[in-house]
Amino acid sequence: MRKQLFTLMIAAATLTTVVSCGEDDPIQTSSCSDGIQNGDETGVDCGGSCQPCTSVDLAGEVTTEVTLDASVTYKLTGSYIVKEGGILRIPAGTRIEATGGTSAYIAVAQGGKIFVDGSKENPVVMTSGAATPAPKDWGGLVVCGQAPTNVGSTATSEVAGLTYGGNIVDDNSGSIRYLRIEYTGATFNSSKEFNGLSLFGVGSGTTVEYVQSFEGGDDGIEFFGGTVNGKYLVSTNSGDDSIDFADGWAGTGEYWYISGSAKAGIEGSNNGNDGDAAPVTNATLKNITVVGPVTEGALYYKEGGGNFTIDNFYISGVDLGVKVKDTDAEAAVRIENGDLKMTNVQFAENVDGFALTDYAGVNQDFIGQGVTSGAGNGAAAPDWTAGWTRGLSNSGVSKENLAGEVTGEVTLKADVEYQLTSSFVVKDGGKLTIPAGTVIKAIGGTSAYIAVAQGGQIFIDGEANNPVVMTSGAATPAPKDWGGLVVCGQAPTNVGSIATSEVAGLAYGGNIADDNSGSIRYLRIEYTGATFNSSKEFNGLSLFGVGSGTTVEYVQSFEGGDDGIEFFGGTVNGKYLVSTNSGDDSIDFADGWAGTGEYWYISGSAKAGIEGSNNGNDGDAAPVTNATLRNITVVGPVTEGALYYKEGGGNFTIDNFYISGVDLGVKVKDTDAEAAVRIENGDLKMTNVQFDNNAAGFSLTDYAGANQSFVTEGTATGAGNGAAAPDWTNGWTKGL
Repeated sequence: MRKQLFTLMIAAATLTTVVSCGEDDPIQTSSCSDGIQNGDETGVDCGGSCQPCTSVDLAGEVTTEVTLDASVTYKLTGSYIVKEGGILRIPAGTRIEATGGTSAYIAVAQGGKIFVDGSKENPVVMTSGAATPAPKDWGGLVVCGQAPTNVGSTATSEVAGLTYGGNIVDDNSGSIRYLRIEYTGATFNSSKEFNGLSLFGVGSGTTVEYVQSFEGGDDGIEFFGGTVNGKYLVSTNSGDDSIDFADGWAGTGEYWYISGSAKAGIEGSNNGNDGDAAPVTNATLKNITVVGPVTEGALYYKEGGGNFTIDNFYISGVDLGVKVKDTDAEAAVRIENGDLKMTNVQFAENVDGFALTDYAGVNQDFIGQGVTSGAGNGAAAPDWTAGWTRGLSNSGVSKENLAGEVTGEVTLKADVEYQLTSSFVVKDGGKLTIPAGTVIKAIGGTSAYIAVAQGGQIFIDGEANNPVVMTSGAATPAPKDWGGLVVCGQAPTNVGSIATSEVAGLAYGGNIADDNSGSIRYLRIEYTGATFNSSKEFNGLSLFGVGSGTTVEYVQSFEGGDDGIEFFGGTVNGKYLVSTNSGDDSIDFADGWAGTGEYWYISGSAKAGIEGSNNGNDGDAAPVTNATLRNITVVGPVTEGALYYKEGGGNFTIDNFYISGVDLGVKVKDTDAEAAVRIENGDLKMTNVQFDNNAAGFSLTDYAGANQSFVTEGTATGAGNGAAAPDWTNGWTKGL
């Protein structure tokens, strides 16, 4: 035993082991002056019953059990290897400073164990001992286990030269928690450099949590096969990839926060020599953030890739989402087979020239976009990094992409500008909340729209002086720049028990009259109306079979390319609605809508101010449209009447209707037999209708039937202020 201690002391003047004595060994006592670590000393002639240690050299081998002393600063002067059967314990607050350059690294061989027992307030720190620390100052931490890889039953680690691999899936190399590794990446040989943390064939019995690689000269953290999981990992300013896995790694990565990658944020491979080597890399990643810039994608899927399932992935400030070499045939086969599945991926602060992927194959659907928090706080450092990491000064982003699906509860942020790049659909069971002041700018053309499916809910919580705005992201906005907002409910219509919305292609209708799709208040929708298919265009707001449990109040459609707001059946009410400069009708209802409209202010209709129908295919379809309108203003000019009563019309009761600057009050086609029958039956009742500033050639109606008294004129205030914009429009509308 004394021979072992003496050898280590000569090799590097080291701290070595605290050992137990056999029955025949003499009991050692601390001399505090003999140049040997003995007794209860924790360093050479210091610690324990001797004076406190201030600095102790660290090198050599651990073959028994060694516990370092947090009160000591250790100088790593050479390699320090935990051999088979050895155990190294490093308590919270321990600091190890490497001074040996390339030769300074810590390694755990197969059968050895390391226990890094840091805490949030007191992490273990392995760093450079240079006066001016820099990447590549020393090696790093290497752990070699006996879990499977696809590089052979056993292999030699590319750094430290140790054996790794085997068939012990749950092999246990110890536990690493709250560890910060700094300035690693020294060259090991002519072709290989150290990573911050290298895990070679490490088994699932090993714990790896709360680890940061900071300013590493090569990769930050790398998994070489094995089955170990990695949770709460941080890689900051790596000289190569931030986190890398390969060689058949079969593990789960959760809560990874990555920033400052010189190459890829995450590089995931199967095998560099054989892309089909078995066992194939099988990675599950969730709750991941990559903050760019990067030069090889947020994810580089390479060398055969593998089976990757990635969910809740937040990517900010990159020019490329997923990189795949066009010469990587094995990776391409896996993508086409659906082996790369990415869901709830959100992009933010895209760099010029941004592309989702450079993969050119047929399957372009492997990336499913959505809204995510990534590692916990989008692009900003998550809360779980506080106290033990360094260099995380990023405070978040000002722009995020919006696309994909909402299946859980998602709340947007008012201080972020959202770029709607594609469809964004709230699915059954999903809930989307949009707070006051949120701005969403659509840049995806026809494919950009927001929709709420049956069973989903949207809560737009705008305020009178702080509305939610959905608009065009074009430099010069114009009607038809994007789709619009579509809500599909389960209330009755007269187009069948279940139908498909003419835009967004979602099911709607049912028998739940009080169905609740959420609440929409103080919303301005601008420049909508993009073409959805050859015969249909989006409206500003489309309400398909929406139920009376839904609130729709204080909504403006501004400069829409088609109708401003349209009700397709359902029972929802609409109050305090504004439609300004619509490319078709301003407000439209049909298909058995049974609701109340109050305080509607309409101006600039290309066709009708209000178009009210029963059913375009069957004017007598049941349930018949049953509309109650009151306190309405229509300001012309119009080309199809202030009210166009068509396709069977329905039962309309309209009161306090102010109409200004039109040439026709009520339009009814002379071929619309069902509408005529209803007018003759008194089903269209309009009272307190006031016409003002009539256009040349004005006519109260073009209906030629016997009943010419369905319009009763009187004094009206309309939406509140005659032809002028009412007070309730102040602060949240545009163009009035």
